[in-house]
Amino acid sequence: MDRQELAAFLRSRRERISFADVGLPAGRRRRTPGLRREEVAQLAYISTEYYTRLEQARAPRPSREVLSGLARALRLSDAEREHLHHLAGEPPGPPPGPCREVRRDILDLLERLPRAAAFVLSATYEVIAWNDLAAALMADFSALPPRERNLIRYAFLNGSGPVLAESDRAGFAHEAARRLRAASARYPGAREVTELVAELLAGSAEFARLWSSHDVSPGPSLRKTLHHPLVGPITLNCHVLDIADRDQQMVIYTADPGSPAEEALRLVSVIGTQRMNVPG
Repeated sequence: MDRQELAAFLRSRRERISFADVGLPAGRRRRTPGLRREEVAQLAYISTEYYTRLEQARAPRPSREVLSGLARALRLSDAEREHLHHLAGEPPGPPPGPCREVRRDILDLLERLPRAAAFVLSATYEVIAWNDLAAALMADFSALPPRERNLIRYAFLNGSGPVLAESDRAGFAHEAARRLRAASARYPGAREVTELVAELLAGSAEFARLWSSHDVSPGPSLRKTLHHPLVGPITLNCHVLDIADRDQQMVIYTADPGSPAEEALRLVSVIGTQRMNVPG
């Protein structure tokens, strides 16, 4: 255990986080950047005294449970989480589960793409962030419970959610099954992953067939056709950007300039999420 380096690392991570990032009230004016020690301790479910001793390089080796709490409280990436464990002399185990926290710069990027429908997927294909045009084009995700925001569950079990053309649904289903197979290996102890796989195996013969192939290499995503309930089918360019440190993907749908699809997207933007009835 490298107590001095661990202390310095914890301080540096604490000072980069604002109280607003973790939903804490502002309170009185702060003289130093970041969270206070007692706030980190509260978020990590440990005592303030013990956390203070960690930052002063005086504490005994923290347990895996304490390290997991600190990683969660300090919003550490997978690389930072692994580094934390190594500094503490406790080799890291597998990640506890897919990350649902979206980086602030990614959220800002979503809002800076007003002419593109963009959203972020977790490793299990749950839509965890989106911009207004994505909600207008696909579904009002804010009105759906998290379970129904899962695109792979929709693809195989036909629940409530956004609708792809049948020709594109098969390709998406194959790609999603391969990515979920890879995610199950990265999160072997994550209950949400094992339960999702079990649900899909029990409810979809197509998923069971794809799962048994053991494919893990995703194919390219170039163009997709989506059915809007009021505008009809819209064929768009599909760009997928990996957010490696969070094991997430940003999906961006764009239209060719001057194309009918661009006009359709403009109409979707005007309609917004009003009168949106997504077929089940």
